Amino acid sequence: MPSRPTLTLLFAAATAAAAATLDAHYYPHKPGTRWTYASGETQVVGAPVTHRGVNVVPVSHQYGSTTYTQDLLEYRKDGSVWLRGVNAAGRLQWYAPPLMVYPPAPLAPGRTWQSATGPLRMKATVTGVAPLALTAGTFNALSIRTETTAGGKTSVQTSYFVPTVGIVRYETADGARIDLQR
Repeated sequence: MPSRPTLTLLFAAATAAAAATLDAHYYPHKPGTRWTYASGETQVVGAPVTHRGVNVVPVSHQYGSTTYTQDLLEYRKDGSVWLRGVNAAGRLQWYAPPLMVYPPAPLAPGRTWQSATGPLRMKATVTGVAPLALTAGTFNALSIRTETTAGGKTSVQTSYFVPTVGIVRYETADGARIDLQR
C-alpha cells in the first residue's frame, strides 16, 4: 500500500492534470450554439469576425427569423468575456473600453467584478448556487446579480449561469422569470 505522502503526491498530480484539461473559456462560444427562452427569444452564436481589428464572436438575439440585436463578444486568452459592441437596427455601437461580462474562471459565490464604458456602468456579484429544474434540464446554476447603470438609472437583474452551458434563467427586479427552454 502506498504511503500517505505518496498518496498526497498522486492526488496533487491528478488534480493538476484535471485542471490543465479544463478549457479557460467556460462561456459557450461555438458557432451554431443556440439558446431558446420562454420569452420566445433565441440567441445564436455566429462565426468569429473582426471588427476594428478585434476578433469577436457575434451573438444574435432573435424572435422568429428576425434578428433584433447582436452582441459582439471578445473571448480573451485568460477566459474572460468582454462586450465590445452591439449591432442594433444596422448601427454598431462600439465600446471603448469594452465591458467585462464575465471574469476569468473560476466563478464562485462572493466573486465580484465591475466594468464601465462612458456613462454605462456594470457591477456583478455571484450571490450563490441555485438548484433549478427547468424544461431544458436540471442544473446547479450560479446566481449572478448584475446592476447596470445608464443615464442615471440603475436596473438590477439576476441571471442563473451554468459554465459551459450558458444562462439558464433571467430574473428581473420585479420577479419576472425567463427560463431556458432548449
